[in-house]
Amino acid sequence: MKKLLPWLVLAVLAAQVTVAQSALFEDDEARRAILELRQRVDEQRQRIEAQRQESEKLGKSAISAGEDNAQLRRSLLELQNQIETLQSELAQQRGRNEQLARDIAELQRQQKDMTQGMEERLRKFEPVKVSVDEREFMAEQAEKRDFEAALAIFRKGDFVAAQPAFAEFIRRYSSSGYAPSAFFWLGNAQYATRNYKESMQNFRTLLTLAPDHLRAPDGVLSIANCQVELKDIKGARKTLEDLIKAYPQSEAASTAKERLTRLK
Repeated sequence: MKKLLPWLVLAVLAAQVTVAQSALFEDDEARRAILELRQRVDEQRQRIEAQRQESEKLGKSAISAGEDNAQLRRSLLELQNQIETLQSELAQQRGRNEQLARDIAELQRQQKDMTQGMEERLRKFEPVKVSVDEREFMAEQAEKRDFEAALAIFRKGDFVAAQPAFAEFIRRYSSSGYAPSAFFWLGNAQYATRNYKESMQNFRTLLTLAPDHLRAPDGVLSIANCQVELKDIKGARKTLEDLIKAYPQSEAASTAKERLTRLK
């Protein structure tokens, strides 16, 4: 409707011009007026045409701006969708990372438990430092266990069962740091069951292995006791005299002196 208004104005002006032409055609002044009017019509036509062109330009610009705005809205919407997608993926990744962290923590805990369990099992087989009869040495766990088990049998007074226990220990751990003590207790168990000859042999083995052993003086005294039981008085006297010379500061040497007086 707005586009028709300029043309209606032109039509009205043209009608006015026609009327003026018929009424004032012969008048010079009228001719001048007509010329002026035509000039004004042309100027008006030019202004209207310029306005029309400007309107068309503005219309096109508005359409273009509308299209640009629509494209911008679509781009913004697409960007928003991409942001939401990225946020969703980020949340999923965060969830996977948290689960991965939990899995790693669980694996670390299991590894720690397995390591501790393995270390505990290995410790059962690792040598340990022991102290027996004032001697320190390294011993296997099983070695320590078997010696203590044999000694426990002896201390219960079961001298018969103690003999094979110590004999098996000596056979299995022949180079053990427990060996001198094992021979000593084996000899005592045999003496208690009147097995004097084997008892003497084991005491002598003790002296051969460790003449400076804490039990060595008592071992020599026990050999003399076995000789007395076997009626070897001469041998017993010789053993007691050797004991006094070899271990003069020991309690066994004091006992040997008393025994010598009784054997005269």
